[in-house]
Amino acid sequence: MSGWFFLLLAIGSEVIGSTALKASQGFSRLGPSLLVVLGYASAFYFLSQSLRTIPLSIAYAVWSGLGTALIALLGWLVLREPMNGWIVLGIALIVAGVVLLNLASRG
Repeated sequence: MSGWFFLLLAIGSEVIGSTALKASQGFSRLGPSLLVVLGYASAFYFLSQSLRTIPLSIAYAVWSGLGTALIALLGWLVLREPMNGWIVLGIALIVAGVVLLNLASRG
């Protein structure tokens, strides 16, 4: 399988784990707490698999950048967390940084 496929699985797992972290209420609820552990364990496993073909600097930038953007979006859409122009700008800058790193690595 492609390293990029594993990286997408890692991002999805991290987003699930992070979302469950909020629902675990400080690890006081068993179900969400188990989902946190499973989500993060899966995320690191899939990230490690992606590193077979993707350089660490690129994989980690994409993983953390897209994970951050997706969590912010889910926080706004699902958890009703605040979103304003500054937050949107920050997320856009993170995504732009990931794109620049990818472009620079190919040149």
